[in-house]
Amino acid sequence: MPIPRRRFVLALGTVSTSPVVFAQGPAPLSAPRIVPVAPDQAAEPVLQFFTPTQFATLRHAASLLQPAYSNLPGAVEAAAPEFLDFLLAVSPAPRQALYRGGLDHLTSQAKLLFKKDFAALTAPEADQILKPLIVPWTFDPPADLHERFLTDLRADLRTATTNSAPYAAAAATTSRRGRGRTGAGLYWLPIDPTRR
Repeated sequence: MPIPRRRFVLALGTVSTSPVVFAQGPAPLSAPRIVPVAPDQAAEPVLQFFTPTQFATLRHAASLLQPAYSNLPGAVEAAAPEFLDFLLAVSPAPRQALYRGGLDHLTSQAKLLFKKDFAALTAPEADQILKPLIVPWTFDPPADLHERFLTDLRADLRTATTNSAPYAAAAATTSRRGRGRTGAGLYWLPIDPTRR
């Protein structure tokens, strides 16, 4: 004999609220706490624009042109080359060509003069290639493309370094020792292109 629908629904409500059912079920699991971290802090960034040789040249040039000083990080410690790799990947084509041509020129000069890559040069050897390209600053960019590249590179490295999180943290520590005020907390962070 079929059970009347109304009695079936009432019985279902009684069963679902029964403490015996809850006691037999598994205990709820608590989710582990995951602390969010910027991608560049968790793994090595993947090159987006430069070739491995160009990037190695850029890092070596950055270490020489914007070194660490007075407890403040240099360009390499502030991850400025990695930031420039991201920036150049979304820059206009003429700027991309300027950087690629400039880095390739440094490598070709290193091979011509010293028979090795620019990244493998000692500081005095690299100085022989970089120093002739350094020109006094003017309102107009240098006409020579290699000189213009180095002028832009120096400015970009300085800007990326002084606006990085490591530089801001070090500057805040330095300012607490009485060496001036800083804009601590105002710096760039790595950008995740997958987030919208």
